[in-house]
Amino acid sequence: MSAYARLFLGRIEKPDVDDIKGISPAIAIEQKVNSSNPRSTVGTTTEIHDFLKLLFARIGKTISPVSQEQVTKDFPEDVLNWILQLPEKTKILICSPIQIPKGRLNTDQANIYLQQGFSKKWKKNKITSIEKEGVEKDDLLIIDRITNDSSDENQSRISESLEMAFHEGKGRCKIIYFNPNEPVEKDFNNLFEKDGLIFQEPSLDFFSFNNPFGACKTCEGFGKIIGIDPNLVIPNPSLSIYEDAITCWKGEKMSRWKNKLIQNAHHFNFPIHDPYFELSDENKSLIWEGNQYFKGLNAFFKYLEQKNV
Repeated sequence: MSAYARLFLGRIEKPDVDDIKGISPAIAIEQKVNSSNPRSTVGTTTEIHDFLKLLFARIGKTISPVSQEQVTKDFPEDVLNWILQLPEKTKILICSPIQIPKGRLNTDQANIYLQQGFSKKWKKNKITSIEKEGVEKDDLLIIDRITNDSSDENQSRISESLEMAFHEGKGRCKIIYFNPNEPVEKDFNNLFEKDGLIFQEPSLDFFSFNNPFGACKTCEGFGKIIGIDPNLVIPNPSLSIYEDAITCWKGEKMSRWKNKLIQNAHHFNFPIHDPYFELSDENKSLIWEGNQYFKGLNAFFKYLEQKNV
């Protein structure tokens, strides 16, 4: 029962009975107020839309436009399961990328790692000492060195090391295993990243047209846009441009748009005295698009839109 409904329970008179059997204890007090606004739909009015948002936010999959592969996040449990699939007794290094904050010296970062108990790094397929060689951004910090087996104690150790690797790597972790002696690297991250792009995870906001994240960028969630009907712009195609075929370019103020076209028509051989319906598709398109000599109808309507904002 909603918190709103519980507000009315104290006002309801209790029934004069000692025992009630066979009736479900669930109580629903609901008030339906039909209100409409420009954004109302059948889905919002019936509240089905709320369930659909929840459904698609949970089952939705994000696909990278680069590789067309699904974008996922890696968690320590996922990496652990992947490690356990490797052959037993496989030697494994759990690493994270070296993170050196802007403005901090490499030597200072090396000292911090040493103070935290990290003494080894992976560089150019070799394990080297941080104390002797320091650290660089391309190096990998070795969090733990283990031999894979399925014992509970080993799994617990791997899980703790993976948590530490993701923490030190700011969401990134790298596993290096030896097959049998050749090192093989495998990257993991929990940044919801793919192909070098970081994506936003699906959420309820993505499926709500009342939210900036989910609303159409063109109609802004209203489902309708203001368009231009060419038949209303040029209602009588038997007239020429010179004879005011373009209705919106009539009058004292707006005629300057038409005059600009007429005055410069000789530069690009535009037939200003031919009826509009006899113009070629190229010339009709030119009227809308414009060129270096005059601004077309598209620019005209954009000007009107900005003027009225």
